[in-house]
Amino acid sequence: MKNFEFFSPTKIIFGKDCHKDMGRAVKQWADKVLLHYGGGSIKRSGLYDEVTASLKDAGVSYIELGGVKPNPRVSLVREGIKLCRENGVQLVLAVGGGSVIDSSKAIAMGTLYDGDVWDFYEGKAVAEKALPVITVLTIPAAGSESSPNTVISNEERLLKRGYGNPILRPKVSFLNPEFCKTLPDNQIVYGVSDIMAHIMERYFTNTPNVDFSDRMCEAALRTMINNARKIIKDKNNYDVWAEIMWTGCIAHNGLLGMGREEDWASHGIEHELSAIYDIAHGAGLSIVFPAWMKYVYKHNINRFVQFAVRVWNVDFAFGDLEEIALEGIKRLESFYNEIGLPTRLQQVQIDDKYFSEMSVKALKGKSTLGNFVKLTADDIEKIYRLAM
Repeated sequence: MKNFEFFSPTKIIFGKDCHKDMGRAVKQWADKVLLHYGGGSIKRSGLYDEVTASLKDAGVSYIELGGVKPNPRVSLVREGIKLCRENGVQLVLAVGGGSVIDSSKAIAMGTLYDGDVWDFYEGKAVAEKALPVITVLTIPAAGSESSPNTVISNEERLLKRGYGNPILRPKVSFLNPEFCKTLPDNQIVYGVSDIMAHIMERYFTNTPNVDFSDRMCEAALRTMINNARKIIKDKNNYDVWAEIMWTGCIAHNGLLGMGREEDWASHGIEHELSAIYDIAHGAGLSIVFPAWMKYVYKHNINRFVQFAVRVWNVDFAFGDLEEIALEGIKRLESFYNEIGLPTRLQQVQIDDKYFSEMSVKALKGKSTLGNFVKLTADDIEKIYRLAM
């Protein structure tokens, strides 16, 4: 196990009606906020009215900016920064899923930065300060409600880049599983994929002697597998949504990666897909992850055997180690297909036209990507081809 420091300052307020005191929580940090959200779903559900009423009751004034899309765009972030500066905004209130929260974090740090916000995503600058962010989560998936990370797309340059900084962790996040009951099926399964990917990026490590966090990762994965199967049959089950929402939060707040080297190659490979083709992040991950596994499993076959046995209940007497490892990967793919996720690029109408370009871009100017196996551009292109 490696040395580590763990600090997760986000206050989580979880449960039915938990958001109704949101205005008072905001008032502790600001008198004027930017209310940031996506499309019309929060207005159709009545959540918008509840949020704005809570702000008014607490004496908090607000301006608003909707229009966040999946794979949030830097153009809207720049618009939000302009609004915050012109109106003296003191806090960004994100009401939505991971895309809204990531966009809010970008606005929060860009408002207090003299240059262009994209500088952070290109590694040209480090954020030293940011407006506080508070979130009301409506989609369990990205884990951005308690993470220090933000991912933004540059639609002009067809790039999708991430940035992480502890100052971006939200101050407070409200998690009410009731909000999840109206989610469409595709958003549900994309969220499941994203949550599981966050766990697996940490699980596949070269760090020895990490049995405790191994077991936490395995428990989180099994929780997702079990409850994903339940929720697609009964979307109104509050208790199942509670399991998924809390697991999604823990999956990306840093706890599961403590003391271990993390990988993150699959996310990097997927980002190039969604940057060019604008596919859902969760759909891209369910395609990339099995292909990545097939390419790297021999690097540490025992870890893939452990994954197969502990997560997917593959019988250890199933056969030789390679057969067990491959059966675990097969069961992951089968699970994705079972709940309606794609596992091949052809299923989302993506061909090999940009494979070479995406493989180079995924490196972000470096020689390799990832840590479990350090992938070159040639390796990445082979993984794209395995995903066909």
